[in-house]
Amino acid sequence: MNYTKLLWALLVSACITSPALAADPSATIDTGNTTWVLVSAALVFFMTPGLAFFYGGMVRSKNVLSTIMQSFFMIALISVEWLLIGYSLVFSGDVNGLIGNLDKLGLAQVANSLMADVNIPEFAFVAFQCMFAVITPALISGAFAERIKFGGFVIFILLWSLCVYNPMAHWVWGGGFLAQLGALDFAGGLVIHILSGVSGLTLCLLMGPRKGYGKSPMLPHHLPMTVLGASLLWFGWFGFNAGSALGAGELAANAFIVTQMAAATATVAWVVCEWILQGKPTILGAASGCIAGLVAITPAAGFVNVLASFLIGLGGGVICYFAVAFLKNKLGYDDSLDAFGIHGIGGTWGAIATGIWATTEVNVAGANGLYYGNADLLLAQIVSVLVAFSLAIVGTLILYKIVTAFTPLRATVAEETTGLDITEHGESAYNVSIFSSNALSPSLNEATLLDAETTTMKTAHPSA
Repeated sequence: MNYTKLLWALLVSACITSPALAADPSATIDTGNTTWVLVSAALVFFMTPGLAFFYGGMVRSKNVLSTIMQSFFMIALISVEWLLIGYSLVFSGDVNGLIGNLDKLGLAQVANSLMADVNIPEFAFVAFQCMFAVITPALISGAFAERIKFGGFVIFILLWSLCVYNPMAHWVWGGGFLAQLGALDFAGGLVIHILSGVSGLTLCLLMGPRKGYGKSPMLPHHLPMTVLGASLLWFGWFGFNAGSALGAGELAANAFIVTQMAAATATVAWVVCEWILQGKPTILGAASGCIAGLVAITPAAGFVNVLASFLIGLGGGVICYFAVAFLKNKLGYDDSLDAFGIHGIGGTWGAIATGIWATTEVNVAGANGLYYGNADLLLAQIVSVLVAFSLAIVGTLILYKIVTAFTPLRATVAEETTGLDITEHGESAYNVSIFSSNALSPSLNEATLLDAETTTMKTAHPSA
């Protein structure tokens, strides 16, 4: 084989964009569908800054900028990775059900191509899926917030996106073996939430808990910021789920409505649980509940009806509440911002619930679940959940070993004590504190207020 010619052929295919024909050469662009997909892509883009605020408000003030940076920088880093190679690995052909080929490396053969059935430019689909690829690794950062070095984080996440996210996305959405098995994942319960939640938990266990975890209070420093982030996430999630219909029609409308139902139900369920069991309803609980419901409905949004979405949201709120408030304490792991408790657990519940309540009355391209007499779909969903867990755990463990062999991931005790904003980025979110006489020695009144706040937070959230 002439390797020089092969190399030149790959370079040419990456740099020269060739026109590709639509499934129907006479097809024209559906402007309504195209508009909806592009608007949805923008909504999903908005979710990552929303996640940055959601996570940023929950950490201590000395780590808020580093936490926001971990999400914000993903918009740039993963967009580059996705457009150069990620999209091709997920959606370009199929190699033995495991991965895509490199036919669309650098988005070659994408220009002038229309997506069959919905008649949208493939570029619109590329943009929409890019936002999914961006937010997934950003979600992981919540599990090990306040203790990871930025350089190691960037290297790990880039490798994770290439070696973990892209294969899983191909297996489910790109015609891989899980799609061939019959697994359903409308907008990312398997690909996004289980994968990110379980990977985050694995890495937080490998890195160990934060200094002082379980001994010193680690309270959210700015809950209004967290509520703002949760609101932006809820808003953007309509693009996340309804946009996955890839068209402006009945399926998108169904996904929109069931998304709202599940999020609202889970919010109520979470707040009621903590009100009964902990004595006080909290805004942090309400924000967490809405995200739990959104996560749970994500894989099912295009396959279930409104009543099923109510049950999925109810289950998501209750199950995720107990995972965050009790399971984490029982097992003792330091999932800083409950990435596993909400995304890993919520995604698992949603994927299994899809196997129970999916119906072809909502989506003829889907399948009937157990409730409608088909146990095969539930079995396929369970197998897919196990595959997602396995890939997340094994892939994260291998990448952790590779990255830590040449660069540290965990911040030192001194760096963690000072705060990652200063040690990693040389910035401070609230510079006014530098000039305050109480910056290092809070007054008696401030100390009393802190003690009262700690007591309140621990009553509402024992994991705080």
